[in-house]
Amino acid sequence: MSNKTNESLMQRRIAAVPRGVGQIHPIFAESAKNATVTDVEGREFIDFAGGIAVLNTGHVHPKIIAAVEAQLHKLTHTCFQVLAYEPYVELCEKINAKVPGDFAKKTLLVTTGSEAVENAIKIARAATGRAGVIAFTGAYHGRTMMTLGLTGKVVPYSAGMGLMPGGIFRALYPNELHGVSVDDSIASIERIFKNDAEPRDIAAIILEPVQGEGGFYVAPKEFMKRLRALCDQHGILLIADEVQTGAGRTGTFFAMEQMGVAPDLTTFAKSIAGGFPLAGVCGKAEYMDAIAPGGLGGTYAGSPIACAAALAVMEVFEEEKLLERSQAVGERLVAGLRKIQDKHPIIGDVRALGSMIAVEVFDKAGSHTPNAAAVASVVAKARDKGLILLSCGTYGNVLRILVPLTSPDEQLDKGLAIIEECFAELA
Repeated sequence: MSNKTNESLMQRRIAAVPRGVGQIHPIFAESAKNATVTDVEGREFIDFAGGIAVLNTGHVHPKIIAAVEAQLHKLTHTCFQVLAYEPYVELCEKINAKVPGDFAKKTLLVTTGSEAVENAIKIARAATGRAGVIAFTGAYHGRTMMTLGLTGKVVPYSAGMGLMPGGIFRALYPNELHGVSVDDSIASIERIFKNDAEPRDIAAIILEPVQGEGGFYVAPKEFMKRLRALCDQHGILLIADEVQTGAGRTGTFFAMEQMGVAPDLTTFAKSIAGGFPLAGVCGKAEYMDAIAPGGLGGTYAGSPIACAAALAVMEVFEEEKLLERSQAVGERLVAGLRKIQDKHPIIGDVRALGSMIAVEVFDKAGSHTPNAAAVASVVAKARDKGLILLSCGTYGNVLRILVPLTSPDEQLDKGLAIIEECFAELA
């Protein structure tokens, strides 16, 4: 076994890597398989984080690795805009068929989620001839300059960087638990139209159908329908950011399939390529074609390696029935978490769409005061017991679970048992 330790590697990391690159767990992974990660000291952990929603098909899935190995021997890079290759086109065809909406679609492939959102805004601006964008409280859309402007959380994402790009307006995301009704949310958009910008100046409204970093709050169907009607009324494009919700996390391949309406543009990334960097924008063909040749793309955009991985991900979803599995994983974990909630009233809410699961923690029963300290303690205690968890939420008081859909039931149950132990130790 290697004589490297997590502590020695942390010291090297601190010396070599800027402090702005955070690290949730002081652990260095050496290898992983499915939902188990082994660190450099040989210790195993159950992975309930999934690389922040990137590993819906698990770590190093054999079918995805085989597809990547085969592609490695054919072609690793040409730049699609110089010499094209079939896997890019085939993947776009498959995405076009999966994204909701009964209209002709086209897909652009890029490398990261932030890049996908940046391009969605570019496309919306070109398609409408307008510049303004409405985003929501609690939103997370990325770390580039435009996406930081859209992201509804200053610390830590844009702290100390000055003002973000203009022309972005913030509406209230509906959140019944915290007293924001669908009516309140729609009214906040109407207030923007009254106070800040005419509808004819707004190119797009962008939102996550289930907020990621914001706390895993699910947009009500009624809200989505009213938002769609509002966009149609004013010629505004509706952009669904499905970077975290996509690729089966919510029990359908895209969360918008459950919302009763189709967006004009959909962004995707994370689990689409099973751990390889790939992202994209899919939307109405007429909007996607609004930008002239040369206005979209990127040197590594739609890498042949990542495209091969994504095509394999699609096959794994079919062969292993992972959409059904997503629902089953969600039901099993939610049932277990609600039993823990019954014993520990500081758990104010357990919520999920498919297997996108959150546990919100308050100071005491009946309180709505966020308890970030308890969540941080559970995350640390769980790590000591061999379970990797993540927190999220505007106030850091939400535990989020993004376990690979391929994780066996015994591992899910073991993870639940560890979470229960951690909450018992808080009491």
